[in-house]
Amino acid sequence: MRLVPAAVREAVERADEAVDLLLESGRRPGDILVLTVGEPHPWQQHELSFGEERYWAQLAEGDDVFYAEATATRPLRRDVVVLVVNEARTARVQQAARKALGHAGALLLVCGEPGLVEPIFPGANRPVPA
Repeated sequence: MRLVPAAVREAVERADEAVDLLLESGRRPGDILVLTVGEPHPWQQHELSFGEERYWAQLAEGDDVFYAEATATRPLRRDVVVLVVNEARTARVQQAARKALGHAGALLLVCGEPGLVEPIFPGANRPVPA
């Protein structure tokens, strides 16, 4: 688990940067799942504009980065999960963080306020440089 420090209002942007770095380092797009705690990621909103069926088919195809809300009830699993903490309510963040950890096969990146994340994951105070 790695922490990428980000204010709530900057969490989506920092998550996008983290995804770019993961792809540049050789991760396949189909290895990455981006989960949001608050508002859905803009890319998820775009993909949903084509309909629920097409949106969820992308998850099964596994060819691209998949964006979903942390509250999604469908089975989600990828090697790398990027959790976007774009919500400041502690209970929601705690629930989403535990769920995201269960979805991550190898790595969980949490983009959010250290004060919200560190109590959930002791040792998360080792931030990834910007």
